[in-house]
Amino acid sequence: MSRAPAMRTVPFDGLSAAELDAWHALRAANPALDSPYFHPGFAAAVHASGRPVHVAVSTRDGGIDALVPHHRDGRVLRPAGWPGADFQGPVLAAGTPFRPLGLLSRGTGAYVFDHLVEAAPGFGPWVLGRRPSPYLDVTGGLPGYLGRASRSGRDNMNQARRRAAKAEREHSTVKFEADSRDRDALALVIALKRAQYAATGAADYFAEPDRVRLLESLLGARDGSFGGVLSTLHAGPRLVAAHFGLRAGGVLHWWFPVYDPEFARLSPGWMLLRELVAAAPTLGVDRIDLGRGEDEYKRRAKTGETWVCQGLVTRNPARRAAAVAMTRARAMVRSVRTRTHP
Repeated sequence: MSRAPAMRTVPFDGLSAAELDAWHALRAANPALDSPYFHPGFAAAVHASGRPVHVAVSTRDGGIDALVPHHRDGRVLRPAGWPGADFQGPVLAAGTPFRPLGLLSRGTGAYVFDHLVEAAPGFGPWVLGRRPSPYLDVTGGLPGYLGRASRSGRDNMNQARRRAAKAEREHSTVKFEADSRDRDALALVIALKRAQYAATGAADYFAEPDRVRLLESLLGARDGSFGGVLSTLHAGPRLVAAHFGLRAGGVLHWWFPVYDPEFARLSPGWMLLRELVAAAPTLGVDRIDLGRGEDEYKRRAKTGETWVCQGLVTRNPARRAAAVAMTRARAMVRSVRTRTHP
C-alpha cells in the first residue's frame, strides 16, 4: 500500500543533484508544465537574483513525486517569481495526486496563487477565479500561423507588414534581431517599460532591483533547454520595439514587450510580433504564450487559450472570506471596464 507523502522544505541551492534530476523528469512527464516558468532554470535565476526561493519536496514510497518552488513572505507562501510568474503550480507527473494543505507547515497561514495552471491537481476547492491565458500556435512560422489565425489576426499581421515598409521609407532600414545578447538594449527595454508603468499608473515591476538583476541573469542563461530571449526591431539606429521573454524547449513566453511611443502610429508591437512569429522556426519555437489577460491585441492575435486560476490555500475561514470578497470586487471592476471599453 502506498504511504502518504512526506514534505520537506529546502532552499533552492540546497537541492541535491538527484532532486534537480527529479524536477526535470517530472516536468518532462507532464505536458501541462512545458512553460519555461516550470523549468528549474527559472527558479535558479530568481534565487540568484537575491530573492530567496525555497522548494517544498514531496516524497512518497522513497521517491520524489512533487516539487513546489516558492517564496515566503511572513506567514504567506507565494509561487517562485511572483508577481512575475505567469504560470504556477506543483511540478509533478501527470496523474499524480497532490494535497495543497501539505504546503502549510507550522507558522504558515496561506499559499496564494494568481496564475495556477488549471490542470494542477488538488487545488479545486481553493480556486476563487479563472481567467484566460491566450497563446499563438506558430508551428510552421508565419505561414503556419496565418493558416490558423482568426481573420482579425491575419488582418493585423498584414497591416504590420505594410507598416514596416512605411517605417523603412520614413525612417531607415528596418532590422529585426530575434535573439539579441545586447545588454544595452535590455537596459533600454527596462527603461521603456518603467516609463510605460509610470504613464499608465501601473505598479512598477522593476522598482525592486532584484527584478532587474533577474532579467540580466536570464539574458545570459543558455543551457540549451532554457534561457531569456531578447528580440529587437530597429529603424536605422532607433529602437522601435523590443521584447524580453523566456524560452524552454519549443515554448516562448511573451513577457515584457515595449515600444518607443514616438512610433505608436505604426503599431510597432504588431510589427515586432509578426517578425517573432516568422522567426519561430529558427528559434525552435512552436508556441508563443501571451500570458493572462483580455488585452485587445491578445484577443486578435491568439489561436487558442488555456486558463489560469486565482485563489489561496488556507485553514483560516476569515482569510478565505476576505480573499473571496477581493476577487469579486476585482471581477466587478474588470466587468465595468469591459462594458465601457468594448
